[in-house]
Amino acid sequence: MSVRQRRTLPRVLGALLLLTAAGISCVGAAPVSHSAVETTTRPLGQIVPAPASVAPAGQPYAITAATRIRIDEHSRDARAVADYLAGILRPSTGHTLPVVDEDDARGGIRLRLGGEKALGDEGYRLQSGVDGITLTAHRPAGLFRGVQTLRQQLPAAVEKKTVQPGPWKVAGGTITDTPRYAYRGAMLDVSRHFFTVEQVKRYIDQLALYKVNKLHLHLSDDQGWRIAIDSWPRLATYGGSTQVGGGPGGYYTKADYKEIVRYAASRHQEVVPEIDLPGHTNAALASYAELNCDGVAPPLYTGTAVGFSSLCVPKDITYDFVDDVIREIAALTPGKYLHIGGDEAHSTTHEDYVAFMEKVQPIVAKYGKTVVGWHQLTGATPAKGALAQYWGLDRTSPAEKEQVAAAARNGTGLILSPADRVYLDMKYTKETKLGLAWAGYVEVQRSYDWNPAAYLPGAPAEAVKGVEAPLWTETISENAHIDQMAFPRLPGVAELGWSPAATHDWEAYRTRLAAQGPRFEALGIDYYRSPQVPWE
Repeated sequence: MSVRQRRTLPRVLGALLLLTAAGISCVGAAPVSHSAVETTTRPLGQIVPAPASVAPAGQPYAITAATRIRIDEHSRDARAVADYLAGILRPSTGHTLPVVDEDDARGGIRLRLGGEKALGDEGYRLQSGVDGITLTAHRPAGLFRGVQTLRQQLPAAVEKKTVQPGPWKVAGGTITDTPRYAYRGAMLDVSRHFFTVEQVKRYIDQLALYKVNKLHLHLSDDQGWRIAIDSWPRLATYGGSTQVGGGPGGYYTKADYKEIVRYAASRHQEVVPEIDLPGHTNAALASYAELNCDGVAPPLYTGTAVGFSSLCVPKDITYDFVDDVIREIAALTPGKYLHIGGDEAHSTTHEDYVAFMEKVQPIVAKYGKTVVGWHQLTGATPAKGALAQYWGLDRTSPAEKEQVAAAARNGTGLILSPADRVYLDMKYTKETKLGLAWAGYVEVQRSYDWNPAAYLPGAPAEAVKGVEAPLWTETISENAHIDQMAFPRLPGVAELGWSPAATHDWEAYRTRLAAQGPRFEALGIDYYRSPQVPWE
């Protein structure tokens, strides 16, 4: 018997046993393929992130040619979500799935918006039975999150762009679900390597499936400035003209950035732009000599070292520059937050760093935004309402951890991004070809198996506003690289942000994650096949 035969036989026998148990005769039937087994109804709630409450009951609902997607005729927001859902389901099912007013049909898939205040801004209720599916939410974002659950309850083949055989069944029962944290983010560094608008949109769509609601864009660094600023045009045209390794770089026009913001909003994600200050600024310093204390512009930089650049804190023009940049980006950004970086400012003295942050944070507030900064911001005085993004390690010094915890006790909110847990650019193992290892190797279990509420000693649990998975791109330059490093770790970070602490269990999670493998494949995501996960 060949290796292929030995692998295939258990699949066939398993399929035959399933059919026999269902009372289906197998006599004279053609052999059952593994793909047929995948079309069995997925148990309710066996998705990522894990739902808050799952109550299986009754028979499944099957999407057929007769299915309609029903909405309230007066709800533009519900129609937008319905159109999105139809756009996912139509190619793979081959069904027309018209979006109709509620009064025009019964059964099918009903999207209800309004009421149910207990569901909050992002919660939803999914009720499934033989007669139909009802998704209920208080706000449009909740309806959209519920659609992601509906997607995952269907066979993975629903994600494909060509007609698949089905059947398309959703298990019976009720899921009631609300997020643990309001801030559930992912960061994409477009500075070390530039990514086009279409590449960013692709990542936005991947994030949407796992209920991520913040897209943090790292728009400036030593290697490249990636956003057009009308009042300082050379930032983009010159400062954005290269990248790590000396490639062509690139930048977003204001129209490009607006399109990213629009597309993210259509997936109910808020863009958080970051301009890293006062360090990580070589691209800006190279573009304008007057921003340097000695008035001499350094050359463009294509390496990967950090900590060597700094704006000139004593110069008045520095704050004219910062004001212009923040003003223009704030005007393009409808979201609440603007990230000012603040990490690895090794070439800025502590006194200058404190003075700089005292001047820059009020500028952010002047233009209607809330400050976010890397956790070194707590070495100064964070503005009221500011968020500090912690990226330290388990081995970070107790003094540094206490500095952050003290700020949290004083009212500063925390976003947790521990580098040795959720930095998606860290290698999985020493054999991983992409990524870095300065924070250690981060396999799937390590990335998932920690509790944000209890992670930082001395920080109140209520100070933790959420989690974020950053993807730095020193070694990442194409979609396939993003896929390999983000998946399968990103879904676990998303679960830490969404699911109740009571659902956290590695053994249960790795089983649910394994079931995502065929979905990754259907979506064209070439993920890392971690040996810690029993992939289907």
